[in-house]
Amino acid sequence: MARIRSESRSELDLVAILCLAPSLLYVFAMFVYPFLYGIYISLQPKKRDAGVFSNYVAFFNDAYQYNTIKTTFMLALPTTIAVVLVALFLAYGMRRGIWFERTITTILVLPISLGVVFLSEGILGFYGHNGWLNQLLLAVGLIQNPLELTHNSIGVIFSLFMQNFPFCFLMLLGYISGIDPSLESSARMLGAGPWTIFRRVMFPLIAPGLIIAFALVFVMSFAVFPSAVMVGQPAGSTRTISIAAYQQAFEQYDMSYASAIAVIMGLCQLAALVVIVLVRRRMTIATTMGVGKR
Repeated sequence: MARIRSESRSELDLVAILCLAPSLLYVFAMFVYPFLYGIYISLQPKKRDAGVFSNYVAFFNDAYQYNTIKTTFMLALPTTIAVVLVALFLAYGMRRGIWFERTITTILVLPISLGVVFLSEGILGFYGHNGWLNQLLLAVGLIQNPLELTHNSIGVIFSLFMQNFPFCFLMLLGYISGIDPSLESSARMLGAGPWTIFRRVMFPLIAPGLIIAFALVFVMSFAVFPSAVMVGQPAGSTRTISIAAYQQAFEQYDMSYASAIAVIMGLCQLAALVVIVLVRRRMTIATTMGVGKR
């Protein structure tokens, strides 16, 4: 009997390995190998007589370069917080279904199909110096001078918000909708109000999914490039680390230095993910799945 179980387990392990093999191969080919090759290139400086780590030393000795890390964080972090909070508010309100839910959901996730360039052009047309919003506010006399909402950090944050909100909203809506409604009903029967139910019952169950959504949005926001160019100031206040890498690669034609900047960018994202994962591990993860919407 034990031998039969052992053979059956071995067959299941083999099937699992065969099923995972294409995914593992894809991850290796599209992520692991390019990342390792990037590290290798970054250790081959353009000047042959320079040290192995000269590109990294040059980056952190140049304030114009290493300040791009701070700039990128200052764009990614507020965007991530805003996206997660708004997505949580809407997803929590729609967790048990509302009127015209499908229509509202379609409108909220529509930016996914538009693309970054189209969104940026729309932001310039609506929020720009001569955009519709400024023209309307000037016409009704609410402002005397046009608002500066583009070609700065505000414009980039607008663009990043519109790009990342649909993913975060759909993720949280699916996660929150799967929480057993009987938990809320039980708390309500015991006299808990809406705020108490959210704070003491729902939020501890939502928190693990919220942390994962935060991590994904932050990583996507930290990699900002087209938005920082189109609706920001790529040579000024919105010169992100990805722009620094692009300039070294395609303007200075120094792929080694550009690879070093890209590696530093990846390490910053990895460090942020490690912190987020450590925070999530400190949370109590309970069973949340129930019958969902009723």
